[in-house]
Formats: sequence, C-alpha cells, structure tokens
Amino acid sequence: MKIGAITIGQAPRVDVTCDIMDIFDGKIELLQRGGLDGLSRAQIETFAPQEGDYVLVSRLTDGSSVTFAERYILGNLQKGIDELEAAGVALIMVFCTGSFPASLTAHVPMVFPCDVLHRVVPLLSKKSSIAAVTPSPLQLEQNTQKWAGFVDRCVSVAASPYGDWADLEAAAEQIRGMDDVDVVVLDCIGFTQEMKRMFAEKTGKLVVLPRTLLARVVSEVTDL
Repeated sequence: MKIGAITIGQAPRVDVTCDIMDIFDGKIELLQRGGLDGLSRAQIETFAPQEGDYVLVSRLTDGSSVTFAERYILGNLQKGIDELEAAGVALIMVFCTGSFPASLTAHVPMVFPCDVLHRVVPLLSKKSSIAAVTPSPLQLEQNTQKWAGFVDRCVSVAASPYGDWADLEAAAEQIRGMDDVDVVVLDCIGFTQEMKRMFAEKTGKLVVLPRTLLARVVSEVTDL
C-alpha cells in the first residue's frame, strides 16, 4: 500500500521515519513531500513570522531547523498533497502537530496529528491538565490556544527537539514540579522516542509522542 506523508519542512523526514516505519511492519511504501522542498535557506529566511502569524518550526534535509510563518507554505503544501495523490497514495499523514486551514484539501483521507491528539489526550488526563512542549517561545501562546476547549488547563513550555539536549532536560525538570499536570504532550513531530523516554523518567508523568501515535492510528488501515 502506498501511503503519503507531507511535512511543513523538507522531505524526506528521515528523523521521523526512523521511529515509525517498524510500526508498519514493511506493509507500506511511504512517499514524502515538503512545504519547503527545493528552497534555499536564504529563501526560507524571507518567510520569517511577523506579528499575528501562525508560527511553525521544522527540519531541513541538512538536519538544521527553521522558524517561519505558515501562510508562506500553504501553496507548496497543497502542491505536495496533489503530487502524492497523483502518485496513488491511499492516505496522507501530516508530519506536523500544528493547526491548518480547511483550504488544504485531499481526495484521500488526510490525518492531522493535531486532530488525533485533541481526541486522545483528554481521555488520558483525568485532571484535564496537561503540559505541552513546543519548539519555540514564539509558539507558546498559540499552542495554549490550540488546546483551549479540549482540556481545562494547558501549560505550554518551549524546548526544541532540534536544539540542545540540555534545554529538553530543563523543560522536563520544569514540568516535574507541576503537580496539577498529569499528561505531557511533546507537541511537535520532531520529538523522538528517546526524548519521550527522558521526559517520562524525569517527570514521572504520562508522555504522549505524536509521531508514533499518528503512525499507530494509520497502521490500523494498513494492517491487512
């Protein structure tokens, strides 16, 4: 079965697939496209977010990370979606936990991690109180707003999966002291299994990793 993946950064996202392909047990062919494919860093730097923009952070194929405004890549994302459909994919996974406008469309099912998280995480948090780790301080307010209406309380903490490990550990230590929080969401597709284990060990709380949750949901229709 052909499955598509669309990333807001550059494809292929080998950093993501290293954690999820075993879940599919060799039963899929994964085709990838990205919203920043074919663009130089100089071009991407012109996409810097301004006040009021929806801020995104992603990875380039050289392993570095970039911060940019969502509005600049929507056309490229739709182009990538169209290309994946033309290649015959049965379904498209979105490699980003952000919110996207309804203008992004596909004729096949398109699974957004944000939608999956909003339905699953409230079931896991008996206190309806979570901590969500997001890559950039520029995303703190928008991330808290993203969770409004799904849980009673969301504390957003900035620490990038593409940055220093020490920053991730500091975020985990901060969350450990949040007595009311009972679930930690690593709210970016860039967070890894190793990072999840560290957060679980340091905080003593349930930790949700979007990339593997997304893959396990999609694997339900590929496990034939």
